[in-house]
Amino acid sequence: MDKKVRVGILGLGTVGSAIPFLLKEQQNKIEKMTKVSIEIEKVFVRNIASKKMIADKFNLNLTSDISDILENDDIQIVIEVMGGTELAKESIITALKNKKHVITANKDLMAQHGTELEKIAQENKCCLYYEAAVAGGIPILRTISNNYKVDKITSVYGIVNGTTNYMLTQMTKQNWTYNEALNEAQKLGFAESDPKNDVEGIDAAYKMVILTKFCFGMGLDMKQVSTQGITKVTLRDIQLANALGYQIKLLGSSKLTSKGIITEVSPLLVPNNHPLASVENEMNAVFINSVGMEETMYYGPGAGANPTATSILSDLLSVIELMDQTENILPFSSFYEGLTLANQAEIMSKYFLTFELENTEKMIEEIKMIIDMTCSNVVHFQTQITEGKKLEMIILIDKITSQQLKELIDNIRNKYKINNEVSYKLI
Repeated sequence: MDKKVRVGILGLGTVGSAIPFLLKEQQNKIEKMTKVSIEIEKVFVRNIASKKMIADKFNLNLTSDISDILENDDIQIVIEVMGGTELAKESIITALKNKKHVITANKDLMAQHGTELEKIAQENKCCLYYEAAVAGGIPILRTISNNYKVDKITSVYGIVNGTTNYMLTQMTKQNWTYNEALNEAQKLGFAESDPKNDVEGIDAAYKMVILTKFCFGMGLDMKQVSTQGITKVTLRDIQLANALGYQIKLLGSSKLTSKGIITEVSPLLVPNNHPLASVENEMNAVFINSVGMEETMYYGPGAGANPTATSILSDLLSVIELMDQTENILPFSSFYEGLTLANQAEIMSKYFLTFELENTEKMIEEIKMIIDMTCSNVVHFQTQITEGKKLEMIILIDKITSQQLKELIDNIRNKYKINNEVSYKLI
């Protein structure tokens, strides 16, 4: 081989264990393509005994002292796959300051501290790549960074959390309740015992912070991402949406409007004929609207050992290609635009609104009058009697602000008692 590159790995869990496996599987191809031999010098683990079987299988040199990697002059590239933020951040900073290139799959870390870490990487003329941090096996960040250089992205929608997509798929296909879907997701290992980050939309919000940076050149804090999960989505909501030709999906979205950028995570109604409606179970997809390429969708596994490790190894080869060009190393995303956040209350959207009331003919006509006085963009108005003999109203409204929607609901509530009031945006 013309060149040998020595790598240190932090963590040997599900993803960490897949890295030596894939390196071994693809060794001949990598060496033929790059003329480089990749050697895993050391792997940091907290408990050596628990990882001995994996280490023996791949002939790995384990250490429980992280400085054996971070301070090792022979190691040129550090791969961080141990998760968490505090130790991971400290370790990445140390590695970069010691002139080591870094690859990480840590979405939480990059969403919260990415700007700081990329600055340190630039100061030390090192690469900091994190393709695996968003949508696991879909090479979306590098695609945006490279293929959209001469295009203008106007919006990005992402099904970027496999747990919630699995749950919503089962609620749609199997008529399961939220709790039934969650229990099954936990049994299959798609959901943690504490599913908060997934079901409350936090995981998806981390990924939208990163996607917004790549698509629009704008850094966001997590608090700037309006975030709502699926904990309040009911089987009844899904059934009503389906009857109108929609599916409910937890979508992260970031859009360029005339008033600025708006980034959010929430359950949205997606038309059955939209490509995102076909994305089921634990799969992920990112749907991009742009001036040049118009509509494109990138689909694949959002997590899993081999898909995530494949993205990590892709980053690894990209780093190896740049190792001799330290003067020309750019940030993973070098796009910056001085954009501002839009005031969400001023943004027009389509809404699905449903609620229950006591049943009288007079009431229907009066509510129609209230709706006509508040907004003129109702595209669907439907009433039906529930099993509990209540009057259920289902309304689709085009081009209304969240403030106008609130006023409409308040105007009805001031006159009548509303039960089970639910509203969703439409994509």
